[in-house]
Amino acid sequence: MNLAIEKGDFIKVSYTGRFEDEKVFDTTNEDLAKKNDIFNDRGMYGGDVIIVGAGHTIVGLDEDFVGKEVGYSGSIEIPPEKGFGEHNPKLVESVSITKFKEHQAYEGLEVEINGQKGVVTKVIGRRVRVDMNHPLAGKPVIYEYTIEKLIEDKVEKIQGLLSLYTGLQDLDIDVSDSTATIITPASLTYNQRWLMSKGRIAAEIIENVGVEEVLYVEKYPMAPMIEAEPEAEESEDIESSEE
Repeated sequence: MNLAIEKGDFIKVSYTGRFEDEKVFDTTNEDLAKKNDIFNDRGMYGGDVIIVGAGHTIVGLDEDFVGKEVGYSGSIEIPPEKGFGEHNPKLVESVSITKFKEHQAYEGLEVEINGQKGVVTKVIGRRVRVDMNHPLAGKPVIYEYTIEKLIEDKVEKIQGLLSLYTGLQDLDIDVSDSTATIITPASLTYNQRWLMSKGRIAAEIIENVGVEEVLYVEKYPMAPMIEAEPEAEESEDIESSEE
């Protein structure tokens, strides 16, 4: 017997987001993403693991999960206030074109002004209009979704959170007593996305998985020995860069 989904549950969900004209703007289906020209080779497909009620998706969709059962498939129309927000005119600015590198600005250009991300919507003479609302603000959306699984294993919960925030999969994770240990490759040291999110991930693991601490352990494998090549004999003919 399936139990109703509650706030705080970890679930795996697949979904597709559409506009009212049926145009797809978001999906966990790789083939559908390619068909609609929204495929991202760094994106994750096959379903997301989220914590219900934790704000991992838009409010209208998050609220709709509650009370459903594993295996449920359906759709919901979500108004802007429970989707990507109303369009706020105060977040639209007109700036001088001199703020842009080499004065190059065009409609659709993604920019950052005073720490806020935005999109150029119009270029008129030497003035550029930049909209810093979410690209989908003010638009009602329709989500079709399926609740595929209720996740109860602690390691699987942690892996799901890591994948949601960073796209990382199949990391070596151990949960022993009250400690979660996550082995990370040395290459992550230079991954800005990881550096920005690892603290938040640790906090969510502690709050929702039932552990008291999270340890990140960087793994450095032994480098293969490389034999030194014999030194080449010095040539008597030396080209000079100067004449």
